Amino acid sequence: MPGTAKSFVVLGALLAALGVALGAYGAHTLRTRLAPEALAVYQTAVQYHMWHALGLVAVGLLCYVLPTNGWLKTSGWLLALGIVLFSGSLYLLAVTGARWLGAVTPFGGGAFIFGWLALALALLRA
Repeated sequence: MPGTAKSFVVLGALLAALGVALGAYGAHTLRTRLAPEALAVYQTAVQYHMWHALGLVAVGLLCYVLPTNGWLKTSGWLLALGIVLFSGSLYLLAVTGARWLGAVTPFGGGAFIFGWLALALALLRA
């Protein structure tokens, strides 16, 4: 699983860099273009994006220590999926106003929850 470990650390770092860029874009460009409610949604997306990108880096580092633990791999993929579904849907909702995207967000939240639970299970079984 060393390849997976490296993949998760790199993916987490790239997603964190993207989160910083999207946060800066929101703070400097969207601040004057979005209604306060939409900007709050966007900021929530950035916050969850960043925390879970860092979580993905941590999962990758743990994969180096516990290379045969399948629950770690599950955790990493769920955290990555959560960023796409949860934060991605909120970014798009805030910018486009397409309210139907709110139906996607809970699936991302579920991926986050199950990702953290998979991490806990991975460590309990280690």
